[in-house]
Amino acid sequence: MNSRIEITGLAAVALFGLTALEAPAQDYPVKPIRLIVPFPPGGGNDTIARLMGQKLAPALGQQVLVDNRPGAGGTIGAELAAKAPADGYTLFLAGVASHGINPNLRKKLPYDPVRDFHGVSLIASAPLLVVVHPLLPVISVKQLVALARSKPNAINYASNGPGSSSHLAVELFAMMTGTNLVHIPYKGVALALTDLLSGQVQLAFSSAVTMLPQVKAGKLRAIAMTGAKRSQAIPNVPTVAEAGVAGYETGSWYGIVAPAKTPRPVIERLSRETAAATRSAEITGKLIDEAVIPIGSTADEFDAHIRRELARWAKVIAKAGISED
Repeated sequence: MNSRIEITGLAAVALFGLTALEAPAQDYPVKPIRLIVPFPPGGGNDTIARLMGQKLAPALGQQVLVDNRPGAGGTIGAELAAKAPADGYTLFLAGVASHGINPNLRKKLPYDPVRDFHGVSLIASAPLLVVVHPLLPVISVKQLVALARSKPNAINYASNGPGSSSHLAVELFAMMTGTNLVHIPYKGVALALTDLLSGQVQLAFSSAVTMLPQVKAGKLRAIAMTGAKRSQAIPNVPTVAEAGVAGYETGSWYGIVAPAKTPRPVIERLSRETAAATRSAEITGKLIDEAVIPIGSTADEFDAHIRRELARWAKVIAKAGISED
């Protein structure tokens, strides 16, 4: 008799424990959600975050407040998010810098991109546009490769800074084509664009949003996109792989992650709503107009994507001998 009472008591305690754990997830969310963006207002990351926040708010029944925390290439915002309570009320807009490049560039980061975070959804990828100054005598990737091979270290390329996605995209290209190009780093895309337009540098793998207006004005020539497929915004421009460098694919990407111990039901709710918002006609149309490719993955798919990106950039960075330490 006593053993039955004891078992029943244990079962009740277990049931109470499960109910207590599940209740927050069932009620979630009951207050506004903070989405940390590790870059200043006005850029591509900020634009994506605000688009998603506006779309997610009615679906979740709570405001999604964008919190810009720029600095250290995304590290300041990532650390803040990693150390936030794992309750679903602090999210982070992850990207190739915070979750692919920085962990391979810096030996000591205040966060771990895998251990400290759980993926929610990969929102979109943003292939880079390969542009050249009109005075550079190339109109295709094959011609660029041929010229670079015939004149090693004669072509200067601009990047947004050492270790940036625009820098590593060219390093990957150089490795895959056996070419030697001269890296000219700048503190941001605006300064890089100024020298590219003047002809001080002749080549850049850069943001399509920034470069497209210059291409349309005839000030730069677009020869390829770095994504897996052509952009609907500029369908006449081939991918680098199509243009002759088989297997080449890179670019920026945007996705939402949460602190690692966030309850799984909360992760799944956020993942469903984020994927649905990404695939909505409204968001899809806006992303495509900006030469960004909508994705809307599951949480587990995004976790796998982050692990692949970490492994890929580790190889490129090691081979190129790049380090910020």
